[in-house]
Amino acid sequence: MSEYTNFNQGSDNSFENTNQTYHYENSSIPAPRAPRKRRGNGKAGRTAKKIGAVALSAVLFGGVASGTFLGINYAAGYTPGALQAQQDSGSESGAESPAASSSSLMTTTASASQSENKGSMDVSDIASAVMPSIVSITNRSVQEVQNYFSIFGYGGQMQPQETESCGSGIIIGENDSELLIVTNYHVVEDADTLSACFIDNQVYEANLKGANPDNDLAVIAIPLENISDDTLSQIKIATVGDSDALKVGEQVVAIGNALGYGQSVTTGIVSATDRTLQTEASAVSTATEDLPTYIQTDAAINPGNSGGALVNMDGEVIGINSAKLASTEVEGMGYAIPISRVSDIIETLMNETTRTKVSDAEKSSIGITGITVNEAINEAYDIPAGVYVAEVMEGSGADEAGIRQGDVITAFDGKEVTDIQQLQELLQYYSAGETVEVTLKTMGDGGYVDKTVSLTLSHAANTSQTDSESAESSDDVLRGYNAQ
Repeated sequence: MSEYTNFNQGSDNSFENTNQTYHYENSSIPAPRAPRKRRGNGKAGRTAKKIGAVALSAVLFGGVASGTFLGINYAAGYTPGALQAQQDSGSESGAESPAASSSSLMTTTASASQSENKGSMDVSDIASAVMPSIVSITNRSVQEVQNYFSIFGYGGQMQPQETESCGSGIIIGENDSELLIVTNYHVVEDADTLSACFIDNQVYEANLKGANPDNDLAVIAIPLENISDDTLSQIKIATVGDSDALKVGEQVVAIGNALGYGQSVTTGIVSATDRTLQTEASAVSTATEDLPTYIQTDAAINPGNSGGALVNMDGEVIGINSAKLASTEVEGMGYAIPISRVSDIIETLMNETTRTKVSDAEKSSIGITGITVNEAINEAYDIPAGVYVAEVMEGSGADEAGIRQGDVITAFDGKEVTDIQQLQELLQYYSAGETVEVTLKTMGDGGYVDKTVSLTLSHAANTSQTDSESAESSDDVLRGYNAQ
């Protein structure tokens, strides 16, 4: 037998650790593994670190955002003290209505910070903020029109026809008893009845309070007692801005009753400021260098927008839109009356006496026939703008007041008069027997001099001719005047 040597067993039954691992790799007995660290605590630590990082990021972001917000508010002037003062002012103005004899505009003063931070509101914000201050105005009147058969030469008789037109207005203030709305004069001109529709679609009858045709402005009034509490809670007085601070290129928004379909919003930019336009009313009474100025914008201003608001990006009214001035030859040229230019005129109209048209039985007359002094007459005969008195009815109010042929009526009851139609319109609101102040230009030594007379209005039925355009041609009448 050959010898057998047992290599797996030593004399002391021991083996080296260096061979143990190698030896066991090919063995069916699994090799012992080094103890592993428990991973549960490591995963929890990493999760905690992530949560901490997120929390720290949120704190840092919130701090930066809060600091930025406070910095912007401080730069814009919205400090806690200013906000409290504004709230106190608002509560005081809400508690005390301005007196009927001293209504005024709610104006704001443009600060340097405001001019540097334009566009603080977007168009949707502006629409929401301003629309409660805008109304739709409906003008109903009866006018004389030619009948159908006159078209074919079968007679030219006139027949009455009721007409209706639409425009817009801005709630501009209130007094003890009335809500006051400013609009264009041509929106309310010749109206037999006026009505205003508010944001809640409620319609209320309105009366003319004051008008300034030369500047195409009028103020109408609605008795507060006629307006429901629900409507009063949804409307508000517009905030008036500073149109003198406008810059070319600044974004603006136009809001109004376009085409009579209801309130709509258009937007554009200020295309030009201080744009001069010569209107028919200003052709005679205003020198070229003193022509009124307008804001030109490419925001769409369509029929029905007249009297509506042109607002800046802070929601402040800076213009009164006028579709009458819009260019029909080209697109993108609309005009608005700058609010700063006419604020004094509006305040004057707000404090005039509200009048309603008198009944036929109370209609009055001055007792003259007159001629409108237009540009041609002014240049040919050097007669001042107004209504030239062509004839005075014997025994009329004009006769009693000392008005004579050749005088020129320039104002009636403090309201400027530039044509006979305007004088006739004013007389519709005065009853026979009322005494008014009439301002004249009468021929004196070396030219026309101003004169004011007190005139008691005659009853229209008692004069053979109510105040009307002279039946004779202006040339025939004025040739006689020129020869005197």
